[in-house]
Amino acid sequence: MQGTTMSAGRVRVETLKTLQPLAALSEARLNELAALCRTDSFAKNTDPFALRGIGGQVVYLVHGELALSYADRFSRVVVGGAEEARYPLGRRGEAFTAAKAITDVEIIRIDSELLDMMLTWDQLASAGDAEEKHDAPETGSSLARRSVLSGMFSANNLKYGVFTQLPSPNVDELLRRFQRVGARRGDVIVREGAEGDYYYVIEMGRCKVERMVGGVAMLLAELKGGDAFGEEALVSEAKRNATVTMKSDGALLRLAKSDFIGLLREPMLRRVSAEEARTKISDGGQWIDVRYPSEYQYDRLPSAINIPLSEIRNAFDVLDKAREYVTYCQSERRSAAAAFLLAQRGFRVFVLAGGLWGGTAPGK
Repeated sequence: MQGTTMSAGRVRVETLKTLQPLAALSEARLNELAALCRTDSFAKNTDPFALRGIGGQVVYLVHGELALSYADRFSRVVVGGAEEARYPLGRRGEAFTAAKAITDVEIIRIDSELLDMMLTWDQLASAGDAEEKHDAPETGSSLARRSVLSGMFSANNLKYGVFTQLPSPNVDELLRRFQRVGARRGDVIVREGAEGDYYYVIEMGRCKVERMVGGVAMLLAELKGGDAFGEEALVSEAKRNATVTMKSDGALLRLAKSDFIGLLREPMLRRVSAEEARTKISDGGQWIDVRYPSEYQYDRLPSAINIPLSEIRNAFDVLDKAREYVTYCQSERRSAAAAFLLAQRGFRVFVLAGGLWGGTAPGK
């Protein structure tokens, strides 16, 4: 019989604490996870997985009795609340071929990639804290690690933000190199026109971002805990294009330019040759010209859309995350900055290697 969802509901943190390996996560992580997953209820004699399997998910039976059948004709019954049910269904590659609810049942589904990332970050942070337990209380590295445990690097950031594409070997080193600094209301963290020196993540507090236009400070954005800033100057190796000032007392995590480039920027930038770019465009991809409109009008590539680097943040809600994009400019400098900003928001984006000056740019 087909699986018919009777109802869906919120997941309680207390329930997650009974499941493995979820019980190892911090309280802050469990609260995040509870908001990102749900329970589904199914009626007796239905197959909960007939319409939606368990691929890409970690699935738990939390209530009821469920019969699972396997290819070798072996079958077993899993009872919600029992010791066996504390572990995911289908763990260790035990793929079942059919399922039937013996009673009304309730299951929890969790995105497997997200859970794996959360477990990776929390384990590395916990290991670092254990190593540094004898350090002075103001040690930047240990404070940065504790910020991870407190939810500074939120689940949403891990799944959709800058850390999504971070190679796992880089995670531990990244945690070691972040420094925590206090900030007071009115402190200027980044000044327009200055050289880029750090990448910042707001742990606590609020900031305002302003740019001088015609001698007047224009408010561009307001940032809160979990938001990052300072990446554009580091990616494009240009001067700061805005001033960031604290609107309240708070704390920041900062990463030095050399660490940012080695651990974050380069792993996230995916460069493609002119030939590879043409293939992506012919397969439905989209060129993004990140230069000024005057440059775009002069020598744009066919079908390219113009989103200047200074406006790229305004395009986050307009571009399609299911589509591939290739950014370009004259030299690759601005297009790399734009690609980084898009990639850290979860877009599938590539950089035209060498830009239009690279000698191998796609012809018109």
